[in-house]
Amino acid sequence: MLCCYADPEALVDPESFYPIRPECKEDAPPTRFKPMPGKTLSSRRWHASFSPDGHLDISTVLQRIQRGGVHPKIKGAVWEFLLSCYDPNTTLDQRNELRKSRRLEYEKLKSKCKEMEPSVGSGVVITMPLITEDGRPVEIFRSNNGPESVPETQQPEVVTGDAEGSATESDDPEGVNGEGPSRREKVEPVIESEPVDAAVVQWKLTLHQIGLDVVRTDRSLVYYEDPLNRARLWDLLAIYSWIDRDIGYCQGMSDLCSPISILIENEADAFWCFERLMRRLRGNFKSTATSIGVRSQLMTLSNIIKTVDPKLHEHIENLDGGEYLFAFRMLMVLFRREFSFVDTLYLWELMWSMEYNPNLFTVFESSSGFSADINGQDAGPSDGSTLKKCGRFEKRYLQAGQGGGAHHPPLSIFLVASVLEFKNKRLMQDAKGLDDVVKILNDITGNLDAKKACKEALKIHKKYLNKVKTS
Repeated sequence: MLCCYADPEALVDPESFYPIRPECKEDAPPTRFKPMPGKTLSSRRWHASFSPDGHLDISTVLQRIQRGGVHPKIKGAVWEFLLSCYDPNTTLDQRNELRKSRRLEYEKLKSKCKEMEPSVGSGVVITMPLITEDGRPVEIFRSNNGPESVPETQQPEVVTGDAEGSATESDDPEGVNGEGPSRREKVEPVIESEPVDAAVVQWKLTLHQIGLDVVRTDRSLVYYEDPLNRARLWDLLAIYSWIDRDIGYCQGMSDLCSPISILIENEADAFWCFERLMRRLRGNFKSTATSIGVRSQLMTLSNIIKTVDPKLHEHIENLDGGEYLFAFRMLMVLFRREFSFVDTLYLWELMWSMEYNPNLFTVFESSSGFSADINGQDAGPSDGSTLKKCGRFEKRYLQAGQGGGAHHPPLSIFLVASVLEFKNKRLMQDAKGLDDVVKILNDITGNLDAKKACKEALKIHKKYLNKVKTS
């Protein structure tokens, strides 16, 4: 009988699944996650968790993930359940039918978007405006060999080659221009014979911003050296921004969508997985003329620190940091900048397994509209059967009688709180202004262990609930 350590999956370097470009390795944060035999959810354990007809023992799966994450080979399939794309209490045939109908729905959405803008599904990335704010088309240049980057800043650009940058950096847009054949032919703009729908105009106005972010997203990964992979990410975000009219596209969404696009091979499946993730997070992107949605989470973070560590909160307030804006990025893109790519995947699946509630699938399926979020919706009764299938974080809330789903702060806020507690001593002693706070928090990049951070977040969560209960 082979020892468990002979399992080939346990010996695999997870970074080999998401290789980094050689010239970027020096600047990439170090990866801490390694598959652990007996702890990490392996493909063998995953497949053994299904009954003959396809029902999934989600309790066992959650326990395994919370112990050691998910093996890279099966992350995509597991994430579909963690994000409530599918109900574990269904058969394989039922899920296949649902998958088939969703793929058809996605093709309809993609076809509709392609009718409005032919670049969708064409394998290119638009990085300069297609239309003016009043809906008039901008002239497009194409080479004799197809779409080409155009150096004039007033012209729309189609990127098909290499591009550098980061989705949250303010790089010069001209820096993404590639070289093309010297001969160009001008494509005359299509003159609309009828007034353009305002929603279509608004959607088209965002497409180049999506492109600018896409060519900067996860640029260190070999995966995105392929222009078709960048184009796929652009398609996913462009189509999502069409169906979610209230939010559209906002900077940071490319950072959230990229891992899903990489992990899930089928484009339609990746789209619906991203759509489910946005159900959880879209409230952060809701904005008005004076505020953005994530401020509500920042206010919650402020209240949590005030409750569990009043001295630290007072110190931050004295530095004029009471709004906790220094935590903005961590909450918006779920720690993408604080962890390596591999460790980000590990952190996310730990969080989702701890927040898991089996009733969210029904909540999502029954809600109106493609992208209705979970704010204000109850994730169902906290009976014994539900509790058994919930993650540790969600279970604690249900046992406290505080409701499931969006009726409580997400684990990500407590993760930020754990980071602040981790840096408590330096913040109290060395932070003389907000610039110092930002500098101290920037030092955590590559220096955090995802599992330890989640454990500390759970401790702070427990402390917070106890203090709130007795206050």
